[in-house]
Amino acid sequence: MWILILALIIADQISKHFLTTVTNTGAAFGILKNFNVPLLIFSLIALVICIYFYFKNKKIRLPLIFLISGIIGNSTDRILFGHVRDFINVGFFPVFNLADSFNFIGIVLLIILLWKR
Repeated sequence: MWILILALIIADQISKHFLTTVTNTGAAFGILKNFNVPLLIFSLIALVICIYFYFKNKKIRLPLIFLISGIIGNSTDRILFGHVRDFINVGFFPVFNLADSFNFIGIVLLIILLWKR
């Protein structure tokens, strides 16, 4: 688990370093611009919750691995740069990054697994 999380975080950080980036001081879709500190606090709370449930419920570990990786990836940016670096631009959608994708994948997988229960 920790190796996969580390690999995903490294992929996120390397991709942000080498690819053209747009800075985002807010959350998804640019909401809450310039709320970096509250968003970082919220992210760290979410990270603790995800880690808690990772150890509590084996059936939802895969989605939580993606969520933990995404949270750490974007939180690293917030701590080091004061903003999140986005670089994936598909034209019709707001610019995003790998960590955002990991969060989306984690949420979708979590919804599917919980729906099946």
